[in-house]
Amino acid sequence: MFIAMNRFQVKKGAETAFETVWATRESYLGSMPGFVEFHLLKGPEAEDHTLYSSHTTWVDKAAFEAWTRSEEFRRAHARADNKTGESLYLGHPKFEGFEVIQSERKAAAA
Repeated sequence: MFIAMNRFQVKKGAETAFETVWATRESYLGSMPGFVEFHLLKGPEAEDHTLYSSHTTWVDKAAFEAWTRSEEFRRAHARADNKTGESLYLGHPKFEGFEVIQSERKAAAA
C-alpha cells in the first residue's frame, strides 16, 4: 500500500473557508483504480495557523502516480480553489508519500 499526504498550514480565521472548499469539491477518487480511502485531518493550532492534512491510501505507489497523471486529478484540483481570491495558506502545501511497511487492523472495526 501507499499513503499520500499533503500538509496545509491554514491561516487563522480561514479554517471554515478551507473546510468548505474540501466539502464542496468533486474529488473523482472513487472512480480511480487502486484508490482505497481518503481522510481530511484537522491538527493542532499554532499562533498563526491551523494544521490540516489530506490523506489518501492506495493499493500501491503506481496507482497513486496514475492518479496524479489522470484527467480526474486535473479536474479535481482545478476546482479546489478559494473563490474569494485570497490565499487560505501560509506557504505551499507540503507533500509526503509513504510506502506501507506494516499495518494492523482490528477485525471487528468498521
